[in-house]
Amino acid sequence: MNVIEIINNSDKTVFSFELLPPLKGSDTGKICRTIESLVDYAPQYINITTHRDEMVFVELENGSIEKRVVRKRPGTVAIASAIQHKYGIPVVPHILCGGFSKSETEHVLIDLNFMDIHNILALRGDGLKTDHVFRPNADGHANAAELVEQVVNLRSGKYLEPDLKNTAPLNFCVGVAGYPEKHFEAPNFDTDLNYLKQKVDAGADYIVTQMFFDNQVYYDFVAKCRAIGINVPIIPGIKPINLTNQLTVLPKLFSINLPQDLATELGKCKNNDAAKQVGTEWAIQQSKDLVAHNVPSLHIYTYGVSDNTRKIVEAVF
Repeated sequence: MNVIEIINNSDKTVFSFELLPPLKGSDTGKICRTIESLVDYAPQYINITTHRDEMVFVELENGSIEKRVVRKRPGTVAIASAIQHKYGIPVVPHILCGGFSKSETEHVLIDLNFMDIHNILALRGDGLKTDHVFRPNADGHANAAELVEQVVNLRSGKYLEPDLKNTAPLNFCVGVAGYPEKHFEAPNFDTDLNYLKQKVDAGADYIVTQMFFDNQVYYDFVAKCRAIGINVPIIPGIKPINLTNQLTVLPKLFSINLPQDLATELGKCKNNDAAKQVGTEWAIQQSKDLVAHNVPSLHIYTYGVSDNTRKIVEAVF
């Protein structure tokens, strides 16, 4: 069952969460332990992030600098397949524009179809850290709307090679990202909403939001989406705060605001354990309110930390 079917067939809010692939060389069992700590609470699907190659500069013994290309978190497709087949939970691997050509994207989608994975989240992704603006790969997509269009074309058997005969359709459910407080690159909120509408008009089935900490921001965002004809489900994304430094790091990294009450309580925390307790309680209250407003799904950004996510779902579901 794909994500939109799960949502449409449920008469209550469902629960999902997001995982990062482990760093290259690290313990691969950690991701299984995270899932197993949450599986009893019946997550309806699990998102798996994708990470592009990065440029790093290494100083050699002779003092010269060498540029190298590395991928710090490989294995998204393999991890997605392993999770779905081991736990029987639908997975949603992220598919990026940045770092990938259209042909590479098509090959990944073909591989996913072989693995009986039929959900994806289509994202533009970040640019290289060395670039001031996002630059697509040669023969890559410039934005997520173009990526959605490629995936939707495959639903009707339209591949990149026009001379292919008797092509079989690949039927993917496609999610896209929405930004209740505006994407940091957008010149204004209305422009960002129009970008989102382009993704939906291209064929996206649902939207999952960037993290937010004030539910009214989400409710206002949904209302503005509906006002311009965006009518697909809009899934709120919740991030439990775990660390004291996230008081300043999260607003900087994601261009979001923290409510004053939350910022004040975090400012009182002397250590990470205290910050996690504050963040977990805030996320519980957020989640209860969202569920009371009948949101279609509650999507939790775990980033590999599952104990607070477990407390949230215990309190809410």
